[in-house]
Amino acid sequence: MVVVALFLHQAAFVQNVPAQTTHVSHSPAEVVQKYVLLDNKGARLDAASFESVAPYVEWKEEPPWGKVIVVNGFSVPDDYRKWDIITPLEVVIPVEFKVLGAVYLDTAGFVADPSVEMVRVTVKVFNNRWRITDPMFPPHVGQRRMLNFVREALQGEQKEPRRATLAALQEELRKAK
Repeated sequence: MVVVALFLHQAAFVQNVPAQTTHVSHSPAEVVQKYVLLDNKGARLDAASFESVAPYVEWKEEPPWGKVIVVNGFSVPDDYRKWDIITPLEVVIPVEFKVLGAVYLDTAGFVADPSVEMVRVTVKVFNNRWRITDPMFPPHVGQRRMLNFVREALQGEQKEPRRATLAALQEELRKAK
């Protein structure tokens, strides 16, 4: 572990390094933080926005998800002592999500399940860049962004039964704590 800490510490002082978060001179926790922050803001809610998270992951496309996890915060430890260090070029960083519940996309239903979820994210170096290799987990979107997403869907919906379902979902999301 001391070797990895020294490696990460020394890497921060490398000269002429691109100012990209994913570069090996940066902490792998920065990559995880950026990815989870983008996810929290809804970047994975549609296929067109995959490009915004693509620099942080090793996979080439986002699978279709049947649900979205609605969260009220997350934490990514930047202290390497909280990580599992496999090698100097591979680490596992625990991400903690404060889950409110899940929205099931096929029914536009919300199932409340207040809990804390821990996802262990593996980050490896590929071509001098930190990349998340696994797990591929469903989108974890912030409550406010999910409310906005439902509001946008509601505004564009013409069919009354679907509008009623979306309005009920919106109300359930507002009440979630």
